[in-house]
Amino acid sequence: MKLVNHKNIIQLLNVFTPQSSFEQFQDVYLVMELMDANLCQVIQMDLDHERVSYLVYQMLCGIKHLHSAGIIHRDLKPSNIVVKQDCSLKILDFGLARSAGTTFMMTPYVVTRYYRAPEVILGMGYEANVDIWSIGCIFGEMVRGSVMFPGTDHIDQWTKIIELLGTPSNDFLARLQPTVRSYVANRPKCEAQSPEQLFPDVLFPVPSKDHETLNANMARDLLKKMLVIDPRNRISVDEAINHPYIRVWFEDDEVNGPPPGPYDHGLDERDISVDTWKELIYKEVVQYQSKQKLNG
Repeated sequence: MKLVNHKNIIQLLNVFTPQSSFEQFQDVYLVMELMDANLCQVIQMDLDHERVSYLVYQMLCGIKHLHSAGIIHRDLKPSNIVVKQDCSLKILDFGLARSAGTTFMMTPYVVTRYYRAPEVILGMGYEANVDIWSIGCIFGEMVRGSVMFPGTDHIDQWTKIIELLGTPSNDFLARLQPTVRSYVANRPKCEAQSPEQLFPDVLFPVPSKDHETLNANMARDLLKKMLVIDPRNRISVDEAINHPYIRVWFEDDEVNGPPPGPYDHGLDERDISVDTWKELIYKEVVQYQSKQKLNG
């Protein structure tokens, strides 16, 4: 949070501890900007195409900024996205963010189940466009008014995904670990529902009068490209930002702003004891406070 600096990521205003020494150190307070609501509340509203596409555009800009530092959020969900009345959006909660390309196998239990990408559920390891799947699930929920894949556990989650999107290709299955491949291959085969079945016209608002690309067909096309089981075939962040349904909002300083400061990816890979974490966090708080005083 200290490193990132983007209008679509929650800003850290202050960090402090009420304890005056390391020996007493127990609590950390993070002070962030005040927002009006989270996306869970917004999803229940009647949104027009302008608002839907603008909200998705802002999610993509925030995620692109994180990815430029090699940071994958991996826990995107409506409760982690906050908005103001003017429709400005910010991503928060980096408790589960991890750097891209780390060597260890990331646990499949870290992403809230409903928005968890197939490669996470199946323990394949993952790359940056894991966050695109989550944005696709949120976008689909804004259109449908209900959760896309409401699994009760990770097996049920996979079932919910293939019931709507169909059994994946043999090429995808070949990249799974043998035990997972055997399980997935032996599930009943499912045919994919068409985008028109998943997102019928009746679910969409009327086409925009101001932007000819803000209509049901364009929204459906983007959803179809985001909600792709095989990450190799899923749209990238840059491609999504340049999709006609999103590009109407394109501002270069929002899309290609300065990247975050350098992040120590080594922290993600080291096996650190709780006591060492406590010491590292305390040092961060002290350094932050010293910098605040220097800056007046």
